[in-house]
Amino acid sequence: MASHPGAALRFLLLVTGLHAGLLQQGRSSSLQSSYENIDLLYEPLQMSGEHQNLVTEDVTVVEGEVAIISCRVKNSDDSVIQLLNPNRQTIYFRDVRPLKDSRFQLVNFSSNELRVSLSNVTLEDEGRYLCQVYTDPPQEAFTTITVLVPPHNLVIDVQKDTYVEGEEVEMNCTALASKPAAAIRWFKGNKELTAVKTDVEPMEERMFRVRSQLVLTAKREDDGIPIVCLVDHPAVKDLQTQQYLEVQYKPLVSVSVKYPQGLTREGETLELVCSATGKPSPERVLWQRVDDDLPEHVLILGDNLLFGNLNKTDNGTYRCEASNSVGSASADYTLFVYDHPTTLPPPTTTTTTTTTTTTPFIIPDTRAGDETPLVVDHAVIGGVVAVVVFAMLCLLIILGRYFARHKGTYFTHEAKGADDAADADTAIINAEGGQNSCEEKKEYFI
Repeated sequence: MASHPGAALRFLLLVTGLHAGLLQQGRSSSLQSSYENIDLLYEPLQMSGEHQNLVTEDVTVVEGEVAIISCRVKNSDDSVIQLLNPNRQTIYFRDVRPLKDSRFQLVNFSSNELRVSLSNVTLEDEGRYLCQVYTDPPQEAFTTITVLVPPHNLVIDVQKDTYVEGEEVEMNCTALASKPAAAIRWFKGNKELTAVKTDVEPMEERMFRVRSQLVLTAKREDDGIPIVCLVDHPAVKDLQTQQYLEVQYKPLVSVSVKYPQGLTREGETLELVCSATGKPSPERVLWQRVDDDLPEHVLILGDNLLFGNLNKTDNGTYRCEASNSVGSASADYTLFVYDHPTTLPPPTTTTTTTTTTTTPFIIPDTRAGDETPLVVDHAVIGGVVAVVVFAMLCLLIILGRYFARHKGTYFTHEAKGADDAADADTAIINAEGGQNSCEEKKEYFI
């Protein structure tokens, strides 16, 4: 075609004549098929222009938004640039718009670029647009407009509004008329769930309907939690809908002690509190004594159980039971009454002028069946220790005096021998025989 300059002109005249003739006949379907055949004729031109200067880019646009179509020439030689729609109708020839469609507007025109905007894009605008440069041979390039259609509606269907704990919940989320097909995700609160199945159904005009099914078991902690159906689609962000679960469940019961704090002892007052929550709210709360009747002196004050004067006959297990339309539940409290604590009087001593009162240290007896506390008084222990010490001191004094007396008697006998002796040896002999001397010196009177 480069060796025959008139070939390109004759080709363009053929296309223009065919275009005009088919428009007069008003047969759009024949026109479209004819253009498809012309594309086959243009294919050799595209291949021969592999290293051409004409550059285009494909466009993806959301339905209703604006698409920008650009035809650029790398090395401009002031050739004519033309833009045609998929039906081969001329949109712009240079900076002139022959097509009577005001949605097309000129954005920029120069020797090396023709840029056009298309507003309020619809599915009918989708297709291949042709950029042409009238060189010898002519150069052309296609730019494809892809139109995305977000889901028109997102709906969650449920079998019923209220579920009982343990029941199976089935939900279906449907995304209508989207292009391409939407992807559906499920969430319970912030936790993502897995769908049982997803169906994609083709519709007219290259649209799709998507339906996703979720099945889960109702739990009491799910009551009031939103189940979210979220759509992933390139044409839209954060498209979601949600359905709040309403779950009914039987009461949750607990028993606590209002007073006293610590051990329960004879003669004291005890109040037990029964707490019950459920959906619907518990209709009634029932107190009973397991395997026995309630004591006569016990009062039931609403949900509370009051013991006015505890004694050991009150020992046993007390049960609080609550019920609603779903079911009933109970909680037990085992009562054990301890002996009342006793304190010994402080000891009285004559050695001190100040009386010291001490707090008794109570050691509970942990033997099963006998909970009598042991009382130990520190003052009694101190008195016993003082008596023992005093007795030991007195014993030491008596022993000391005894040994001292015996030692003096020994020295007295030795001294008697020394008084009568002329020297030390004689004194010893006299001491050993002192008894005899004494016997000799005895005088008897009649």
